[in-house]
Order: sequence, then C-alpha cells, then structure tokens
Amino acid sequence: MTTFVVCAVLLTLLTLAPVLAPLWRGSRKTTVIALALLAASALALYQCVGTPAAIEPQAGAQAAPRTLDEAIAQLRDALKRHPDQAEGWLLLGRSLASEEKFAEARDAFAEAVKRQPDDPEVLVAAAQARMLAAADRRLDATAVQMLQHALTMQPAHQRARWFVGMAQRQAGQPAAAADTWRPLLDQVDAATRGSLLQQINLARKEAGLSELDSPTVADQKLTVAVSLDPTFAAHMHLHDDASVFVIARVPGGAPMPVAVEKHAVRDLPLRVILDDSDSPMPTQKLSALSEVEVVARLSNSGNAMKQEGDVESAPVTLSLPASKPVQLVLGR
Repeated sequence: MTTFVVCAVLLTLLTLAPVLAPLWRGSRKTTVIALALLAASALALYQCVGTPAAIEPQAGAQAAPRTLDEAIAQLRDALKRHPDQAEGWLLLGRSLASEEKFAEARDAFAEAVKRQPDDPEVLVAAAQARMLAAADRRLDATAVQMLQHALTMQPAHQRARWFVGMAQRQAGQPAAAADTWRPLLDQVDAATRGSLLQQINLARKEAGLSELDSPTVADQKLTVAVSLDPTFAAHMHLHDDASVFVIARVPGGAPMPVAVEKHAVRDLPLRVILDDSDSPMPTQKLSALSEVEVVARLSNSGNAMKQEGDVESAPVTLSLPASKPVQLVLGR
C-alpha cells in the first residue's frame, strides 16, 4: 500500500511541477499549503467514493510525501523492500532525470532494464539516461546495444531509430546515420519532417553524398466517392437545401476535420478530392497525417455542425498516401 501511495503522489508532483514551479519560486509557504490542500481534497474524495478502509492508518505507515524529493526518497525505500517492481524503477529514473540527476537516473533505468529487458520504451529510456550521464554526452556501446535491441523488438520505434542514427554519426559514420534516419521521414508529422530532412542532408554532406529532395507530402490528395443507398433514397425525403459533407479527421481524435468539402445532395453520386486546401485549420493539415478517418454526412439543414437527424456513412480508416479512392455509402 505504501508503494502505491508514494507512486501516486510522485506522479502527481511530476504532473503538477510545471504549474507549481512559479508559485514555489514566489512563495514556498503558499506552495506547501496548496499541496496540502490538494492532498486533503483527494483524500476526502477517496473516502466518499473509494474504499476508505484501504487507506486507514496502519502501524508504522509512512506519512505521505509533501515534496518531490520526499517522494523519491520513499520510492527508494519501497524499492529496497520490493526490488522486482520494474515500473517503480522506471518511475524513479524519470523522477531523477527530471531533477537532472542523470547518473542516479542511469542506474535506476538499468534496474528497470534487468526486469523488462524486451520493453522498447524501457530500453530507449535507459540508453538516453546513459548518454546524459556521460561526460561527453555520447552513446556508449551498452546504450547502442539497448537501442538496437529496441529496434529489433519494435522496428518502427522513432526515438530508438533517432538515437541509433545519432550514435552512428558520433562514431564517424554519417552515411549510415542518414540511412538509419531516412525511414523516419515517412513516420513523422510535417512540422518535424523539415528539421529531420535537414539533419539527414547534413549527414549526407559529411559523407560526400548528394542531398535528398524535400518529400512532396504537401501535395498529398485523397479521392473519395460518395453515393446514396438506393433503398434508403427511395424512402428518404430530402430537402432542397440538403447538403453532403465529406470529412477527413484524425482517427480516434477530435471531431474537428482536417479536411472537409460541402456539396449539394443533387450532385450525388459524387467524387471529391480532399487535400490541404480543404483544411479548416492552418495548424492541422491532411498532409501531416499517416492515417485518416473518412466519413460522409447527409445534412437536411445544410449546417456544418452535426444536427439531430443527420445521416452518416460508416467511417473508413486508411493509411496515407492512399492508392485507391475511398468508397462511402450514405444510408446503408
């Protein structure tokens, strides 16, 4: 139970650190009071809806930590008693890294690797910690082995691939680094792609190779064919101002589209091409996505916002770029 409480408080402190930091610098007394009130509120809520008996004071139980340092100390003590908790070592490593105690973080992550030797996230975190703890900030042979094993377990792991390329470049192998990084161009978003391409081209230049051209992802287009189910159309009375919205959005994300077009219902069946020019938000483009969900909506009101009585096609999720048109049927 103590381990659970310490981990819960530690996670809370790590989460709230960016918010409480300015307050701590202005008034430490006020910050401690705020933390105490937060803990008291959480305890009261748990007593109302949780299992109060589970948190009844026990003989010899430790007091809940009030600061990140206290939480780290208690987590260390808990791990001495229960050293096989890989998640505890991982949390300890991240906590120490957040305080820039890189050597101690390296050792904590190493303990996590012993217990989860095939977890790519643990391996990458441990390799990065070794780099940050090194005086020259270089990835040593042990770190590289961890990263390569992470890629073996998960070939698409972006951070593992980036650090392997970094190690190759540090070792005077710029061509190998550029080849290692190149697959990332198909995985990262548009905002990251430009800076990544710059690093690849710098490595290629060091190796005496020609630069890569910028990928033409901004020209990415998605063809969508929309039709009405005949049986549905025969029984459905459509208003003259009814509209059809063809929408592309982030799968499982916000309902706000990354691309949308509006057409008249009389145009059905229709075929549209969605691209970045159809984006309602300049910060979210279709070309930045590797996967998209596409749906068509029939709206009697013609309102872009979904209304009661609107009819939507079954959504289709696909990877981009798409080689074939997406087929959507309304009313089926």
